[in-house]
Amino acid sequence: MRIIIHGVGAIGGVVGAALVEAGQEVLGIARGRMLEAIRARGLTMISPKGRVTVELPCVATPSEITFRPDDVVLLCVKGQDTEAALSDLRAAGMTDQPLFCLQNGTANERTALRYFPNVHGVTVMMPATYLEPGEVITHGAPCYGLFEIGRYPQGSDADDAALKEALDKANIATFVSEAVMEAKYGKLLMNLGNIVDAMLPLDADKPRFTDRLKDEARAVFEASGIAWRDTGLDDPRRKEFMQITEIDGTPRSGSSTRQSIARGAGSVETDYLNGEVALLGRLHGQDAPLNARMTELAARMIAGGKGAGEMSEDEMEQVFSA
Repeated sequence: MRIIIHGVGAIGGVVGAALVEAGQEVLGIARGRMLEAIRARGLTMISPKGRVTVELPCVATPSEITFRPDDVVLLCVKGQDTEAALSDLRAAGMTDQPLFCLQNGTANERTALRYFPNVHGVTVMMPATYLEPGEVITHGAPCYGLFEIGRYPQGSDADDAALKEALDKANIATFVSEAVMEAKYGKLLMNLGNIVDAMLPLDADKPRFTDRLKDEARAVFEASGIAWRDTGLDDPRRKEFMQITEIDGTPRSGSSTRQSIARGAGSVETDYLNGEVALLGRLHGQDAPLNARMTELAARMIAGGKGAGEMSEDEMEQVFSA
């Protein structure tokens, strides 16, 4: 089995480095400065276990790959980049190889199923960071992360079992689920606060806002008939396999959205997080005005070049009270 990682960023980078370190054949698809750094110096992963640098073969686009029957593709791009990534994979010759969506949100799997028949969801719990090209960080311990995987829209198969075996060997605790999307909707609740984390200072009272976003989303899930499961800190598997651990000299950098802004990525995935709640609400007659405002806020932030942590709590309250 060869594992292809499309999107060597925070999650894709940690997963790729861990798999290579465990002896797994891996091929990365990266871009820009990350690709240049990996080709020049390898990929460095920093974790509570220490620092390791691996040689990760990387290409710039799927068109450089000759796909094999035993390939497994891990899609690790942001939600706003999913459609383009899928189109590129199909144009490059990917057919029915298993595609695993290691992504936040719940829209990616449905989009992927338009392109490919063998789609799997992955609930990713991994406190990963990518700010510097060629270097990724995970604060997860004793395992680098905790994943739940399964077929989309439901069920599981031999591909899930094979990936689980590879990830477990790479110190990423992985569980096969017959209803992986329930966990992904639970993770979506957690990610609704990403835009709040990105806009406010790190020491702000963020639950003051994120709790209201989650309450609104739960009402939308109920109106939509969507089942979800808690994937937060109360999950006993989190306590056993993956807790967030401090690393000397390597402070955590906040949510993936905050990292995208700090890195100057030029886009964020709020439309596929808070925007998914707004969409579901509109479809099922349950308005979600707060989550809708977060998508508008993110769009204005990107258009205006606003940096991470530049909004005060009072300014955020004005957005919530509009």
